[in-house]
Amino acid sequence: MYPLKKGKTTTQAHVGLPQGTYEEEHGRKGFYGKSAHLYHTHPPTGWVRFEGKLRPHCFDLNLLEPADFKDPQGAPDAFLGNNDVELMVSRRSAPMPFYFRNADGDELYFVHRGQGVIETDFGPVPFEKGDYINIPRAVTYRVVPETRDNFFLIIQSKTEFEQPDKGLIGQHALYDPAVIYTPEPKPNPEDGREWEVRIKVENEYSKLFYPFNPLDVVGWKGDLTVWKINLRDIRPIMSHRAHLPPSAHTTFLTQGAVVCSFLPRPLEQDPEALRVPFFHRNTDYDEFIFYHDGDFFSKDNIKAGMATLHPRGIHHGPHPKALANQKMKTHTDESAVMLDGLNPIHVLAAGERCEWKDYWKSWSGAKYEPVAVGENGR
Repeated sequence: MYPLKKGKTTTQAHVGLPQGTYEEEHGRKGFYGKSAHLYHTHPPTGWVRFEGKLRPHCFDLNLLEPADFKDPQGAPDAFLGNNDVELMVSRRSAPMPFYFRNADGDELYFVHRGQGVIETDFGPVPFEKGDYINIPRAVTYRVVPETRDNFFLIIQSKTEFEQPDKGLIGQHALYDPAVIYTPEPKPNPEDGREWEVRIKVENEYSKLFYPFNPLDVVGWKGDLTVWKINLRDIRPIMSHRAHLPPSAHTTFLTQGAVVCSFLPRPLEQDPEALRVPFFHRNTDYDEFIFYHDGDFFSKDNIKAGMATLHPRGIHHGPHPKALANQKMKTHTDESAVMLDGLNPIHVLAAGERCEWKDYWKSWSGAKYEPVAVGENGR
């Protein structure tokens, strides 16, 4: 259908908004489908009260201490999830004394802090801050940190993590395939000990024991493997004349979710263009963002290691201060990981323990207490 236009509008979305209006994008299929732009006389987030379970959530994940934080035998904590994806935090401070195999789904590790090696069937994968590490379902691996202060965001998916179709911008945009790291086989030496392989199926663990080290692969070939990419190797698409939607920053796709990376970049130069995310209501997705590093100027009182969840059906967008001050900034220096979930994402017990309950008040001017973050962001 040819786009219709009624009343007071602008010709180009996100540019030259009519005086005294607030633009809202109402779209389908995330930012990939049909859309309408509505021009309000009040910010769509100007609510003063919520009733029912539908409200925006904020979590200080720095407050979580998963079992693997103090116990090498421990596991990560799952804090959000649905039937497609589960989001977990690991703060493993010592090497796994076992090998692990996840038969429930593929895993995407994001390294918020720490460095070390993940030993895998395919070979060792060194990790550092800013790494995405893609571990396919049922790969055998072992996390061996070299630092004690480690923080991993882990996304478990029922389906594989695929690379996005880059279309018109070409295969070298966003990141060149040449920057992808794949491991060289390196069988672990025999040490005469018994080795445990811990397998997760339907959220239950079974254990296999071998009289030899099971990472004894001397070679591999094929198009299925562990691989990684670092945030510094992702080069965001930019437009100097109009604010681009999050879909322009897609890094991974699964059947149930889209994972995007927000990175430092120049802001729009056109004097009439929005420089902050536009107001939008999530229609077909729940939107999760993990705040990794930098100055998150579009949100108030957000620190590194925190996360937000905005359910479908309600609006979100820039906080009032960011909207008022957008012309004062020429660059954004924030790094964040976004996940759009196709099906509703539920807050789990670990998420309840670290939620900032008054987060929904931060748009409306209602009185609220900013979340307290302890020493060193914890």
